[in-house]
Amino acid sequence: MKVKGITSEEKVTLPELRTVILGVESERIAAEKEMSYEFRRSMEHANQLAKTSPEKSRELVNLLLKQEKMKPEIAYRIANIMPKSRDEVRAIFAKERFTLSPEELDSITGLVKAHF
Repeated sequence: MKVKGITSEEKVTLPELRTVILGVESERIAAEKEMSYEFRRSMEHANQLAKTSPEKSRELVNLLLKQEKMKPEIAYRIANIMPKSRDEVRAIFAKERFTLSPEELDSITGLVKAHF
């Protein structure tokens, strides 16, 4: 019986996750191990939804965290989704107890467009 557990936990963006998954995939191919259904689905998900490079996504998260009302969870969500319009950014902030001004929305979409 295999025992699985969490050894460490850190936040990563989807493009960073894709590089980790590609590394694990190459190790499994080299060791001639079978890839589980869940692993194959994770690879497919990361390949389809990652829209930028790992370096650009990490840089975007760091720039977003410097903004006033930004929480780390929201910064990572924005880097993963890469919203293109004010409405998409507003939807990400929908659960928060505050609203963003049009200038704040424009600055976030500007950062996203610069790192696309």
